Amino acid sequence: MKKNNIYAKACPFIQSIINSNKNDSIPVIVSLKSQKAYTQSNVSALSKRIKYELPIVNGFACDMNIQQIKNFYAHEDIDFISYDSRIHTIINTAGKTIGTDKAITAGYTGKGITVAIIDTGITMHRDLTYPSNRIVGFKDFLKSSAKPYDDNGHGTHISGIVASNGVSSKGKYRGIAPEANILSVKALDQEGNGKVSDILSAIQWVIYTKDIFKTKILNLSLGTAAQNSERVDPLVKAANKAIENGLIVISAVGNNGPNPRSILSPATSRFVISVGACDDRKYSDTDSFTIPAFSSRGPTRDRVRKPDLLAPGVDITSLSSTDNTGYSSLTGTSMAAPIVSGVVALLLQERPDLTHFEAKKLLLENCTKTGAGQFDEGAGVLDLNKLFNI
Repeated sequence: MKKNNIYAKACPFIQSIINSNKNDSIPVIVSLKSQKAYTQSNVSALSKRIKYELPIVNGFACDMNIQQIKNFYAHEDIDFISYDSRIHTIINTAGKTIGTDKAITAGYTGKGITVAIIDTGITMHRDLTYPSNRIVGFKDFLKSSAKPYDDNGHGTHISGIVASNGVSSKGKYRGIAPEANILSVKALDQEGNGKVSDILSAIQWVIYTKDIFKTKILNLSLGTAAQNSERVDPLVKAANKAIENGLIVISAVGNNGPNPRSILSPATSRFVISVGACDDRKYSDTDSFTIPAFSSRGPTRDRVRKPDLLAPGVDITSLSSTDNTGYSSLTGTSMAAPIVSGVVALLLQERPDLTHFEAKKLLLENCTKTGAGQFDEGAGVLDLNKLFNI
């Protein structure tokens, strides 16, 4: 096989080490060309250390040494091999300004809508469990704990932005959809880090269980550097598969701005609803908001316009994981994405059959421009006053 064909099947990191003299084992994600190839092929036998079977990308995660990787390229069923890179929460060490209070007054609360949040876990905070427990499920991919926990705090904060009823603050720190349900999936550790393969397996599980938990929305306030095109990026493929299976998928774009082409995967997917951050602290009207330097900018490496839209993401107060009646403030596009997830829960309360693409169209048609460039703000700042005609 020609060298250039070998390199066409590998991510940049693997390309950089393929000709080295080392033979260390590294974690990789192997994708096959089709579902048929995945079910009929015996290529997994070439590795004795399978971490996850990943039909969501027609492949699997495993450890391989460099020689095994070289041998793999000769197999006709192999589509792409990528390094199982580190993934992390998107935080840089609200709702009222986009019209949430008016929406709730008008009767939109997200009641009965389940939002899956793949993150660091969840704490049994009073604002999610009183007067009734709205944490409908918990899955732990790290320690297999059946009892909900959050050893980092990020996942609890995200969950509160979506669905806190504000009971511990007498309504002051209420989330966007205060009667929505949360399905918490822990795939990131106490440092807010994990592997791409952990997230792939988590997305796969959310798809498999969507009818059990009545899951409608998937929030991904996490990401990793986008080294590959959409066609071969495992995270993008998994997010797109979730959309194909009827979920509405929202992802944070990352905190790598203001440089262009800094959107993280899976927000690089042209289909995913990708959310950047705006700063609403000094202004009361959306057309005066500013875009913080940290919010990642487009376009993607495939020249897709991103972000799709903006939501508040600076000094957002939400639930604390260390005090089940307390609150804390965090900043980042991680905080902007669940605002949009909460808004989608409000939409689904009124229109339960709304598809991902219908929801995305409604969101993008009801934004207000800030005057920034298209690769800075996308459609602009989400405006619920327009969206719900209130």
